Amino acid sequence: MGNRGMEELIPLINKLQDAFSSIGQSCHLELPQIAVVGGQSAGKSSVLENFVGRDFLPRGSGIVTRRPLILQLVNSKAEYAEFLHCKGRKFVDFDEVRLEIEAETDRLTGSNKGISPVPINLRVYSPNVLNLTLIDLPGMTKVAVGDQPVDIEYQIRDMLLQFISKESCLILAVTPANSDLANSDALKISKEVDPQGLRTIGVITKLDLMDEGTDARDILENKLLPLRRGYIGVVNRSQKDIDGRKDIKAALAAERKFFLSHPAYRHLAERMGTPYLQKTLNQQLTNHIRDTLPALRSKLQSQLLSLEKEVDEYKNFKPDDPARKTKALLQMVQQFGVDFEKRIEGSGDQVDTLELSGGARINRIFHERFPFELVKMEFDEKELRREISYAIKNIHGVRTGLFTPDMAFEAIVKKQLIKLKEPCLKCIDLVIQELINTVRQCTLKLNSYPLLREETEKIVTTYIRERESKTKDQVMLLIDIELSYINTNHEDFIGFANAQQRSAAVNKKRAMPNQVIRRGWLTINISIMKGGSKDYWFILTAESLSWYKDEEEKEKKFMLPLDNLKLRDAEKGFMSTKPTFAIFNTDQRNVYKDLRQIELACDSQEEVDSWKASFLRAGVYPEKDQPENEDGVPADTLSMDPQLERQVETIRNLVDSYTGIVNKSIRDLMPKTIMHLMINSAKEFIYSELLAYLYSSGDQSSLMEESAEQAQRRDEMLRMYHALKEALHIIGDISTSTVSVPVPPPVDDTWIHTDPSPPSQRKPSSGLAPPPGRPPAVRGPTPAPPAPPPLNPSPAFGAPPVPFRPGLPPVGTNAFGSGSLEAPPPQVPSRPARVPPALPPGIPRHFNPSLFFI
Repeated sequence: MGNRGMEELIPLINKLQDAFSSIGQSCHLELPQIAVVGGQSAGKSSVLENFVGRDFLPRGSGIVTRRPLILQLVNSKAEYAEFLHCKGRKFVDFDEVRLEIEAETDRLTGSNKGISPVPINLRVYSPNVLNLTLIDLPGMTKVAVGDQPVDIEYQIRDMLLQFISKESCLILAVTPANSDLANSDALKISKEVDPQGLRTIGVITKLDLMDEGTDARDILENKLLPLRRGYIGVVNRSQKDIDGRKDIKAALAAERKFFLSHPAYRHLAERMGTPYLQKTLNQQLTNHIRDTLPALRSKLQSQLLSLEKEVDEYKNFKPDDPARKTKALLQMVQQFGVDFEKRIEGSGDQVDTLELSGGARINRIFHERFPFELVKMEFDEKELRREISYAIKNIHGVRTGLFTPDMAFEAIVKKQLIKLKEPCLKCIDLVIQELINTVRQCTLKLNSYPLLREETEKIVTTYIRERESKTKDQVMLLIDIELSYINTNHEDFIGFANAQQRSAAVNKKRAMPNQVIRRGWLTINISIMKGGSKDYWFILTAESLSWYKDEEEKEKKFMLPLDNLKLRDAEKGFMSTKPTFAIFNTDQRNVYKDLRQIELACDSQEEVDSWKASFLRAGVYPEKDQPENEDGVPADTLSMDPQLERQVETIRNLVDSYTGIVNKSIRDLMPKTIMHLMINSAKEFIYSELLAYLYSSGDQSSLMEESAEQAQRRDEMLRMYHALKEALHIIGDISTSTVSVPVPPPVDDTWIHTDPSPPSQRKPSSGLAPPPGRPPAVRGPTPAPPAPPPLNPSPAFGAPPVPFRPGLPPVGTNAFGSGSLEAPPPQVPSRPARVPPALPPGIPRHFNPSLFFI
């Protein structure tokens, strides 16, 4: 099955190419193909038309090919063409093919010479072609015309490199014979991506248009300016023939006659011309496909494995099964419940490694955001002392009190407890938002059925909103219960006796081990005059904030004690557009060098909030605006007598102790209440009641209607799946029954001068001497009989090695390897408009060519 298998492989590659183009960017498989490159008007389009035997490509001046054309030739009894973007339509008239190419090009690029890398797929069936796949690429140009951008040269170059850089792509480098081959743009760009010459095939066009008395014999024999795979010459129709609608069959006959009758090419006639080029490309592509089979098989298998996971979703749903939609509905609802629970409870499979989601974000709300909101509300020494002093004075009235009043303590405590309602409600709102986001993430798998996704999202979201009011009512009830009775007999309450003995400083400074609370990167915003913003590695402990050059923690930049530090919000400024917060000293001292505050920036507001919560754990609290009395004087400046001061201190310690007990209780009960009344309840609803709600919401058939995009995607995926399996089956048979043909031996191709990037302009060569490393072209009369062949012909005609070593030439030959000692064979001129001096006759037998070329 070897030969038959190889004959089937190129159509299979075509089939895969169409399948990949249809399914979009999900499959990145480098399929073996041949890309045609060359300058403008090099004859690329004429070569392709000669292959097909029809006029079907757009023609004109400037850039005609403005989008890559993937041309798939298929040997068939019938003759017609098909476009991938016009499925089901057969083009019998090839003039219509030309018009469709022009229309499809203009549809994407406009009608004024714009270009696009998006290919057009054209398949031509004909009895006159061999199985072949080629890509016609835009010709390389230097000057922008029409609405082309000024960097059109670079854009075309980038487009060519997208195709020819792939190791699976053979390069057909087309160069006209009446130009300087050594400066061929096609050969230059080919050598950049294929320095070994393993993938480059040279094509010489316009042999009939060379100056009289010159020929390209030595080039076609691969002696002069050699390529590893050699050259093939073709003769295309002239512009006069095209304008006169000369038949391509007649043109091919004229091409054959040209090679047979030309004295310089007569002995090469069987290896020249369009039919031989087509046969050679078919063989080369077939061999190239065979050489790339191992890598191709590996990629096909990996693509098949990735597709199998998606195809499994459709294997159990047969289109003719009447219960298919019911089965799909049950499976989708069940999968939605499983995904929701996994996102909330956590799971080992399909873990999001880019950001926190679901349950992890809710956990952060419970244990970072909520405590942070509580502490912001809870701690403000000056405001608390002011309220206590006013409460004591108002209770005593006109009398001077001898004892600390209990009512002042209860009034202050209740006022503090009422403040708990706002952070508790905010916590519930944050959790609800995360739950709704989780529901939306879980319904992404229902995209195949848009109505089902919309209805599921609506039902579950409505249920969560219903539970929101019940949860908030329950939390408010918890706070009202705390307000209803102030339990001064609580075992953790310090009582009046202990409160009088404690000082505020001792109460504020709790013993805490110097443990690391947080590590991470932060940006310090400093003015440009002082060095600008810089990133440092920060370590926050219970006693200090240190920052280092990097996470290795070897080079410490500074250590800042946490005593008397507070936090405040900072606005984004010129130095940083990141979310920012600031640290400052309440004693109005410099915090860092000559700075009164340090501005620290994070990548997101969420990270800022997390760092603030970490500072709270270390005892660094946010500042609050200092209240003023009716006269505009700060409250802490009011004079108090020593007895009132002691009473304020006592109640302050009592309030601090009792609110700490309540806060501890609320921090413990809030997550439990939300979990019970909202999250667990939502999970139970999804498992037990969601399906019933969906059934009662309307017609199940309409719910399970697939989107048009999904149906098309499924069909394309299944088609791709079966095409991959078929390809692997055929490749498996071929790889065991074919023998690889060795690549021709390497040649010295240093004559090709590659440029790392397209030059802005070409410098003309000064004088007649060619640049080093490239033999000069020699113009001379065409001899009547063909030159005799070399004494030692190379076994591989396409690529004989060319000796460049100085020294004695072979016996019976001159310095150029010719059998004649009188004159060198004629060659292609280096400059058609400039005639180099001919070599004098009678070259010495021991002539060293390398000395002549210096």
